[in-house]
Amino acid sequence: MSAPAIPTVKTCAELADQPEEFRVALEKIVISHAVNELYGAQVFDEPAIALAPNPYAKWLTCRVAMEEYGHHVRFRDLGLEMGIPAEKMVPNPDKRPLSIFEFPLKTWAEFCVIKAIADLAEILQVEDLAHCSFLPLRNLSRMTMPEERFHAQFGKDFCDELLRTEQGRAEVQDAIDRYFPYLPAFFGRAGSKNNEIYRKWGIKQRSNEEMLADYLARVKELVEGHFRLKLPDLPAAA
Repeated sequence: MSAPAIPTVKTCAELADQPEEFRVALEKIVISHAVNELYGAQVFDEPAIALAPNPYAKWLTCRVAMEEYGHHVRFRDLGLEMGIPAEKMVPNPDKRPLSIFEFPLKTWAEFCVIKAIADLAEILQVEDLAHCSFLPLRNLSRMTMPEERFHAQFGKDFCDELLRTEQGRAEVQDAIDRYFPYLPAFFGRAGSKNNEIYRKWGIKQRSNEEMLADYLARVKELVEGHFRLKLPDLPAAA
């Protein structure tokens, strides 16, 4: 059986005429981004304002928090236009969040590491959606990309500042050691059925395995090539 033609859908109004599998897949993506952007802003970005060491750092952290909340609002607004109920686009207290959001943020160094290496992972996700067959989502991802790049650069720059002292180097390395193992799960399971459907309809371009491999190469270059620190080994897959 030949693969279905991948539609280019220009507006939310056109979704009603598209196959259910395509519409449901888009809804899953939009809900995931709306929920996760809000989780990140609540558990990392807003609390980090109090951890920032000086007014300049607090100012930039406020900007990061504002933009992360803004990402939630944009994805929520797109979802509402698609007909997704608002209650589906906020965290569900009865559903466990992604493991990355269970990391107990306590220090400025931890936040800087999270921005440097977790937002690098988010950049890969947004890059993939920048070629999405659903143009409103494609356009939203392209609008979001400069801010995601700023957040990752924020983390890199403030990590660089911390790395100027031996204590700072130890804090950054410790934060990497404890946080990095959470991140591979961000890319989903190998052989994911959902990912297969996303690629079938041109919503995403790459498999979870391809994206994870790309991420691991990029984060290794950042941590070992730029920071001159050690990226911890990941536990072997079960």
